[in-house]
Amino acid sequence: MQTRNLRELVLSSLFVALIAIGAIIRIPLGSTVYTLQFLATLLAGALLGGRLGALAVLTYTVMGLVGLPVFASGGGPSYILQPTFGYLVAFMLQAYVGGTYIRRSGPITFKKQLTAHLIGLVIVYTVGIAYFYAVSRYLLQSTMTFGVMLWYCAVLQIVPDLVICAVAALIGERAYRIGLWIK
Repeated sequence: MQTRNLRELVLSSLFVALIAIGAIIRIPLGSTVYTLQFLATLLAGALLGGRLGALAVLTYTVMGLVGLPVFASGGGPSYILQPTFGYLVAFMLQAYVGGTYIRRSGPITFKKQLTAHLIGLVIVYTVGIAYFYAVSRYLLQSTMTFGVMLWYCAVLQIVPDLVICAVAALIGERAYRIGLWIK
């Protein structure tokens, strides 16, 4: 096996593990509990690149769907019917788009990474909230309006998620400086 392929395999596997660990670490803030999963998926895209970052998130997702208890609320194929499953799909898209954007021409800077992470946040909110609403409303027969769901899923979450984007950009910038990324 070539050294580059081995490095890709090791770092990708590391990010699969970090995403799983991030999902089970719970940080209570007020009435909401946060995980570090979003941070891990942002860094997967940034440091592995779009293709490998999305593949790491996909691998994590498949592990959970086959029954390994790696998701925040367990695992198994029925997890597709959970309102929060859309966020996992969004994490794959966010890792791909963010990782691809960061690798575009020009230097890899904090500003470029922060921009990529903010674009990723929009992707996660758009896909995640739409899926959450559709499953809650039409599958689980929730009477919650879209406005109320938007309040709980976006407005109350935005400040911590913006902080996570900034932290990911800071970690990513330092990781690029010391060469801890897939070229």
